Amino acid sequence: MLLDFHLRNRLQSGTRVFTLDVQLKSQAQRVVIAGPSGSGKSQTLKAIAGLVRPQSGHVRIDGQTLYDAASGVFLPPQARRLAYVFQDYALFAHLTVRQNIAFALARGWLNPRRRARHPAVEYWIEAFELGALAHQYPHELSGGQRQRTALARALVAEPRALLLDEPFAALDADLRQTMRAELDALQRRLQVPMVLITHDPQDVALFGDEVLHLHEGRSGRAP
Repeated sequence: MLLDFHLRNRLQSGTRVFTLDVQLKSQAQRVVIAGPSGSGKSQTLKAIAGLVRPQSGHVRIDGQTLYDAASGVFLPPQARRLAYVFQDYALFAHLTVRQNIAFALARGWLNPRRRARHPAVEYWIEAFELGALAHQYPHELSGGQRQRTALARALVAEPRALLLDEPFAALDADLRQTMRAELDALQRRLQVPMVLITHDPQDVALFGDEVLHLHEGRSGRAP
């Protein structure tokens, strides 16, 4: 994947002004955007996904322009074929594991039917060893099980890349280590490009084929 972006945005809340000015051009399969809280990591990832619209700049993936302020291009999130996995996983509390995964394939406003079966959904349920949990609801799952469900939902739509927002931050130390290893093995097996944001040096060390460091909204590559 060739990821090319330059994003500039100015946010103001009361008297506080935050200026985002980040750029990267990389062919790495694993890009890590690292920095402390408030450095602009989430704003950057959401801009790549199309969840926010910066004031200026561009986002291009494999030569396709997803956003370009100068020419007025702004593809909506669903047209970008990027799977965004939120830090809290954003699972639907009223849907089962199977329905949550199937939601990525749903069209219109209707929730997937509880008893419906879709080959792609069943494939990812098996791949993530969620078969025994497929009928359960998010509140009945452990942190690791919720993460696996969120990843399955992201992958079932065959995205061109995964965008991961602090994927291990909500887990305890032991589970964090386990899920790092699982994600590492999964990405190597599937070869799905990913962009991961984190403040944890261990995430940087494991996933950082290319590392973009942010500080107060400004970017710089790892030395």
